[in-house]
Amino acid sequence: MELDIVGLSRLQFALTALYHFLFVPLTLGLSIIIAIMETVYVMTDRPIWRQMTKFWGSLFGINFVLGVATGLTMEFQFGMNWSYYSHYVGDVFGAPLAIEGLMAFFLEATFVGLFFFGWDRMSKVQHLAATWAVAIGSNFSALWILIANGWMQNPVGAVFNPATMRMEIEDFYAVIFNPVAQAKFVHTVSAGYVTAAVFVLGVSAFYLLKGWHVTLAKRSMAVACSFGLLSSLSVVVLGDESGYLATEHQKMKLAAIEGMWETEPAPAAFTAIGFPNQEARETHHVLQIPWALGLISTRSLNTQVSGINDLVAHGKERVRSGIIAYDALQTIRAAKGVDKVAPEVKAAFENHGRDLGYAYLLKRYVDDPRQANEEQIDKAAWDLVPQVAPLFWSFRIMVGLGFFFIALMAAFFWQSATGRLGEPRWLLKVAVLAIPLPWIAAELGWVVAEFGRQPWIIEGVLPTAMAVSSLSVTDLLITIAGFTLFYSVLFVVEVTLMVRAIRKGPEPDDHLAPAPYATLQPAE
Repeated sequence: MELDIVGLSRLQFALTALYHFLFVPLTLGLSIIIAIMETVYVMTDRPIWRQMTKFWGSLFGINFVLGVATGLTMEFQFGMNWSYYSHYVGDVFGAPLAIEGLMAFFLEATFVGLFFFGWDRMSKVQHLAATWAVAIGSNFSALWILIANGWMQNPVGAVFNPATMRMEIEDFYAVIFNPVAQAKFVHTVSAGYVTAAVFVLGVSAFYLLKGWHVTLAKRSMAVACSFGLLSSLSVVVLGDESGYLATEHQKMKLAAIEGMWETEPAPAAFTAIGFPNQEARETHHVLQIPWALGLISTRSLNTQVSGINDLVAHGKERVRSGIIAYDALQTIRAAKGVDKVAPEVKAAFENHGRDLGYAYLLKRYVDDPRQANEEQIDKAAWDLVPQVAPLFWSFRIMVGLGFFFIALMAAFFWQSATGRLGEPRWLLKVAVLAIPLPWIAAELGWVVAEFGRQPWIIEGVLPTAMAVSSLSVTDLLITIAGFTLFYSVLFVVEVTLMVRAIRKGPEPDDHLAPAPYATLQPAE
């Protein structure tokens, strides 16, 4: 990434987005887990489940507040750092963001207040309804964000208006039910459920190792491993769906993830290990699993998966087609309307307009794409290839962690089913050490999704380099330093509050009779 205005704008948004996403997965998953726990409390009237709900709810509250605070700055960045993007697609992108704001600040915030302050003011069923409203609101809030992001990956239901130079919604139903957005939603929330399950499992394992709050820890662990096993299995299944959709809508991203430079005969093999070399345009020392990529990405044995070189060659043709569209657009703008140009100009724009974004890739090399030479067209086509090595390894680490979570949850589920939770101690230590791993996997997932889309901010429509605001390098360096400092402070606050709450443990509950474990001191 070059440290120019575009590179620094990307860096700033990446830092704030990845930091914000430290809080989102735990919010999504923990809201469901505490709702499950309170449901058991209402059904059984056993006070231990009330105590569990309130304890994990306090940790949810710490995370939720900081998640909301860090999410606010991201929306301001669309106007500050990405003003042309906001102008170009604001009519489409703004709608789901506005709905998400209503979900987050009206639905979630209202019921979060009822959850924390309504225990002695509402009936059990009413409070349970408020808890589930928080869980559903949190997840629906994520839905609208991912609808917006999914549209950036697969821009359906919108058309470009040459009169306004903006994308405009043509079919809002298509935007909402975009298959890429729906796949991203279920995959992302499932990853959030795994994150929360590993967190609850790890904290509970810590309590068991210390001999603290044993009853609460074992019951929490039973919920976490059951919920986590289902969630971790669903992440793998839903990740397969994302791979299938990438074959249809983002072929270059898939080829880069695989480090696959040449198109292979069907069915393509999956590269388990390899060392991509972007300069040499090949991947060295590969270890492949025959047929696996073809089955995952095409769900067939006779459909090819295109390699990077063939996709670049196809990209050159689309750049040339885009130049025709760009030329027609300039004529339309000069005439001040599509209806005021010759039929052949209108036909040229209609036939080639879908490739207009590819002409914009030439703006990096020449002011007027119509003046581009073959060398510049070739460079623009190769710009379609994202950085292969970061994508290649990010994907494989993420997948490896996914299978680790399945094994971890399965092990604890078996211990729970056989009544042996709390042993062996080495397994408890593994659970404690595993607490950070879901966040690593989630962040790598976003690296794959967003880094793999480059050079596009809107796939095939608007290059990232055209979307930025007119800022100076100094402006960006100052704001990056400010965000880094501010977010570092918030991170310290988050960790400190979480650790203190965990070490303090659950509050004494008037409904719960004192138990011997409540007076145990930490083990030496």
